[in-house]
Amino acid sequence: MTTVLAPVAGAAIGLAAVPDPVFSQAMVGPGTAIDPLRQPVEALAPISGTIVKLHPHAYVVVGDDGRGVLVHLGIDTVQLKGEGFRLLAAEGDHVSAGQPVVAWDPAAVEAGGRSPVCPVVALDAVAGSVGEVAEGRVTAGDPLFKWS
Repeated sequence: MTTVLAPVAGAAIGLAAVPDPVFSQAMVGPGTAIDPLRQPVEALAPISGTIVKLHPHAYVVVGDDGRGVLVHLGIDTVQLKGEGFRLLAAEGDHVSAGQPVVAWDPAAVEAGGRSPVCPVVALDAVAGSVGEVAEGRVTAGDPLFKWS
């Protein structure tokens, strides 16, 4: 059982509410999403492990058990080419669950016409393996869902 932590504070809204079909239809895996508070924040590692992919707008942490969790900071934020994001870790770093990975400002993303909603996805997980999904308000570092 892997406990995945909320990378940012806000409202847990579920993947179906993400304004992008790749996430809303769980094409990359099951999970949930957070509509973040509109203030500058540091997005946290959702699990302990190695950062195997790190872009300003998204990152993947793979635990020692081989399970990877994707955190995507906003929708269509790849188009920003890193503007408004600051990396706090590097690809290949081992991080602890709850450790800051990227600093960003959801309000600035929204002001630029993009959704700041953050999908948090259990990569390559089978349907039904994600449970105990948080609902409503979450604080960064709170348990977000369990992956069995």
